[in-house]
Amino acid sequence: MSNRLTELLSAYQARDPAARSRLEIFLLYPGVHAVLFHRVSHWMWKHHLRFLARLNSQLARHITGIEIHPGAVIGRRLVIDHGMGIVIGETAEIGDDVLLYHGVTLGGTGKDQGKRHPTIGNHVMIACGAKVLGPFRVGDNSRIAANAVVLSEIPANATAVGVPARVVRIAGEKTDFVERVDQISVTDPVQKELQALQSRLDFLEQEMEKHLAKERVS
Repeated sequence: MSNRLTELLSAYQARDPAARSRLEIFLLYPGVHAVLFHRVSHWMWKHHLRFLARLNSQLARHITGIEIHPGAVIGRRLVIDHGMGIVIGETAEIGDDVLLYHGVTLGGTGKDQGKRHPTIGNHVMIACGAKVLGPFRVGDNSRIAANAVVLSEIPANATAVGVPARVVRIAGEKTDFVERVDQISVTDPVQKELQALQSRLDFLEQEMEKHLAKERVS
């Protein structure tokens, strides 16, 4: 348990430039408190102490502003930056070395039974305000852009952008988004296509003007 706590605090130190010491992180960071509360809640949930598990999780919610259902499965070194407004559903699964920003929801669509919430792979970054809704997988080393709404599976080493989210595949390149901690350097494929169309339209207009000018001269 002490080893897990040490590596959790080290993960915060590595990813938060404002973190000055492990003691400060342990005492003052709500993301750390939420994860520690959840470890207790999840243990009680697995041992069929369901009411106590929910009571503990609700206490954590009031203290930290982060709501994690006791049934959710969370891996090692989860870093929650600020954390206010985060909601993680009952059947959600989170891998190792995941980074979540405030306002993130790992929720369901309301129409699924059984497994209702997403599975998040290892080394995934989900930026502020993003919503991941449904029982699908977000692949390892992927990134969900701020305020994206993800409604279908995301492959590994990819970025999801927009509402609903569109996927940009990073072919042949493994990118560690968690270590880079970069929420804004995100390419929107639709914007790139529109820019390409605009460039093509400008070119055609120039060619037409040249053609009309030649006709006037002749």
